[in-house]
Amino acid sequence: MAQLTFLGATGEVTGSRYLLETDTATVLLECGIRQGGAKAERSNRSSLRKLAKTLDAVVLSHGHLDHAGLLPKLVRDGYRGPVYCSTGTRDLLDIMLRDAAFVMSKDIEWENKKRERAGRKLLEPIYTLDDVDEALDLCRPLPYGRSETIAEGVDLVLHDAGHILGSAIVDLMIDSGGRRRHLVFSGDLGNADSVLMNEPARLEHADAVLLESTYGNRDHRPLNDTLDELAAILAEADGNGGNVLIPAFAVGRTQEVLYHLGILHHEGRMPQQKVFLDSPMAIGVTRLYDRRRHLLDANDLEKLEEAGGLALERALPPLQFSASVEESMAINRIKGGAVIIAGAGMCSGGRIRHHLKYNLWRQQNHVVIVGFQAEGTLGRMLVDGVKKIRLLGSEIAVKAQIHTLGGFSAHAGQSQLIGWAEGFRNRPVFYLIHGEQSAREALAAAMSEGHELDARVPELGSTITI
Repeated sequence: MAQLTFLGATGEVTGSRYLLETDTATVLLECGIRQGGAKAERSNRSSLRKLAKTLDAVVLSHGHLDHAGLLPKLVRDGYRGPVYCSTGTRDLLDIMLRDAAFVMSKDIEWENKKRERAGRKLLEPIYTLDDVDEALDLCRPLPYGRSETIAEGVDLVLHDAGHILGSAIVDLMIDSGGRRRHLVFSGDLGNADSVLMNEPARLEHADAVLLESTYGNRDHRPLNDTLDELAAILAEADGNGGNVLIPAFAVGRTQEVLYHLGILHHEGRMPQQKVFLDSPMAIGVTRLYDRRRHLLDANDLEKLEEAGGLALERALPPLQFSASVEESMAINRIKGGAVIIAGAGMCSGGRIRHHLKYNLWRQQNHVVIVGFQAEGTLGRMLVDGVKKIRLLGSEIAVKAQIHTLGGFSAHAGQSQLIGWAEGFRNRPVFYLIHGEQSAREALAAAMSEGHELDARVPELGSTITI
């Protein structure tokens, strides 16, 4: 019989990893990195050698690091089999994994200087650019809708999940105990109100469904209300002479924010004349979105063209790409009148931390949070109202105004998740993953009590039979 073991993102929203074992094959769904402090860092360093030896194939739903960020470590630890993903995801991995390896190398270099001075053991990087190259060579990109045999007795079809470029719903047919069993993994399902992405594909049959639950306990604010709030923040910051900082999720959220800023600029609702995209990875992804616009929503592209041009950077004339370190450092001399979009989205690393150091202590500034903030991250601390933080060797008072704009989420909200689940005609068993415990339990209750769906909340390390 086919079995599936929950190895990650079970009771949390990062570190996605699920092991499928059949009579004839072993397949890993996802190989995500964990985010959120020292405990997550230790987990990311754990050996994958035993797992790597057993696998026949790896399947990735999309390119976000919490779903694919440990793939080079799996390769470093011995995996040499195929990695199946969509064509868009393969394009993104080329950007994201290289950036992750580069950032890791710099972080390790900084940490090892301190360790050397203290006479402590030096650290090795989790993986290097050479490991990234090997991982990319193993990728076997597939178009949406095409069936592919990925291991003996296991067939795969990818469907558009509407979350980010290349995001996929993973649809698996499995030989199990003399029968064909149908396993569907939602990946991260998109928010129908998000721009640029198509709506998630609807499937009608499965025996078991792994369903994400990031926002399983709530729905998002209407997008128009969110845009009005963003416009009000921009106006207030302009009136007070402050800056607006937006921690950037390089893939998806950044491009969505740029889209809306372009529309607001076109409508005369964005007074700032300086907009900086200060993330080499986000710059690369933004240009990739422009090159792969045939995968994007046609109606949104039409609105973008009316606002000034199909390319995101042409629709927002004040936009400047800050690729180099020198360009990034120069931004911190600007005391007001700028919108600064910088990585990383949960403020757990990257250039946003430098901008926060120079801006958080000034009350005329604003920080706009546009995505989910995992427990243990600096972004979550700011959302929860921390008054002081330790950042880059300094204690910083938090006096800037902190705003959370949930309407920009690229994840489906509770009602959208339930609506998608109700599309399955044969009423499969739903296993809720990729959400904090409160979100999973709330979604399970709503699905079971209000819609008579069989929704279960598996434990980390538990195994089910499909």
